[in-house]
Amino acid sequence: MKPTAVSLKSAEMSKRIHPWLFTIFLFVTTFFHPSFADVGTAAKYSPPYLPTACFGDDASMFPTNNLFAAAGDGIWDNGASCGRQYLVRCISAAIPGTCNPSETIEIKIVDRADTSVSRPSASGATIVLSTTAFGAIANPSASSINIEYQQYEHYYITLY
Repeated sequence: MKPTAVSLKSAEMSKRIHPWLFTIFLFVTTFFHPSFADVGTAAKYSPPYLPTACFGDDASMFPTNNLFAAAGDGIWDNGASCGRQYLVRCISAAIPGTCNPSETIEIKIVDRADTSVSRPSASGATIVLSTTAFGAIANPSASSINIEYQQYEHYYITLY
């Protein structure tokens, strides 16, 4: 069977397209990563929140919006996590429909989960959220959820 002009033309075009596809693929995979976040679990805890392992009885260290948490062993880092901020998003739970997938919250670590005055709703959680923080991303009746979290730092620019 003799190749036609159309089939020869398509073969030539496909040879030209392949290098471009590879270049685009290389660019996208190099510069655009889908996520830099970690995956873990979150539980909740309720008042009393003081004293904390991070700040003792100093209530002024709590964010005014009540979006704070106690660090689990995985992120406690010998207390270095105190004051760190994380972006947290619910990704799944044992009961479907528990998560509010459109919500991502910014929380501040103010305590250690293992030594908090109020006990977490589930043990072994990566992060134990305040009741306000937990309710912002999931149904408050759940005891634990699976989360995606990422350390978040504010950068301030001072203009002189």
